[in-house]
Amino acid sequence: MTSTHSVFVSLPSAWQEWIMDNLDRACNPLDMANSMAGSGQHSMAVARAAIDEALVLRAAGAGAAAAPQASVFVAPQQMPYIDLERNLVAAPDRVAEVLFVLKQPQIILLGNVLSNEECDAIIAHCGTRYTRSTVTGEADGSSMVHEGRTSEMAFIQRGEAEVAERIERRLAALAHWPAECSEPFQLQKYDATQEYRPHYDWLDPDSSGHRSHLARGGQRLATFILYLSDVEQGGGTVFPGLGLEVYPKKGNALWFLNTDINHQPDKRTLHGGAPVVRGTKIIANKWLRQGRYG
Repeated sequence: MTSTHSVFVSLPSAWQEWIMDNLDRACNPLDMANSMAGSGQHSMAVARAAIDEALVLRAAGAGAAAAPQASVFVAPQQMPYIDLERNLVAAPDRVAEVLFVLKQPQIILLGNVLSNEECDAIIAHCGTRYTRSTVTGEADGSSMVHEGRTSEMAFIQRGEAEVAERIERRLAALAHWPAECSEPFQLQKYDATQEYRPHYDWLDPDSSGHRSHLARGGQRLATFILYLSDVEQGGGTVFPGLGLEVYPKKGNALWFLNTDINHQPDKRTLHGGAPVVRGTKIIANKWLRQGRYG
């Protein structure tokens, strides 16, 4: 159990000052705890305990003595996050399993996110709607075919299918992030030999082609990859700079943050879809944006 009489004073001075400043501004303590947990530097239990102690110190007039006066600190921006306090993560309609966690950069593999029936329903809904996958052109932002991405893609727009709406609400609850601050589901189908070579999901603010996409909802803060099918051989999601490969399993979801807590692109998140050797890989991507997407 975390002690509420030791956590606050054990925090770095910058975090102590941030907590006290936000309490002085009458910020909601739960929102503050969510921001601390979303930064990836503290668990929700530590955040809540520290804020509880700060409230006691502040009420007793000890806040000024406890918090440093000469620290310069820019508060972290709000981030989506998955609560890792337990090995099971509850959404309103389903309980997912935490199977794997890499802390820096944050990559989490969740099991039991979708049922077999939901995976099949999403695949059936898209049917034969697939077209050749494209990438965003860095020069003008247009969609273009690229030799590094040989899969086929299909989209499910918001409000188009009940099963997709249900899954979107579930992901929003797991990520503590509004559904409207995300892009529509993008399905990708990989047959044998098809792949997506290593790339970033974040949008490059220095690229003129990406700026128009940034204007529609801000940066892509996080990614969900939903595995809708099992694959006999190959088709893993690879992070070459980390020596990590995650193999597809129907119903699982891979989550990773694309930026740091200040919403700046994280180059450690380079990843790709390895070629499928046998079978067919179908995934659904869900990208979480800074603001309302539209």
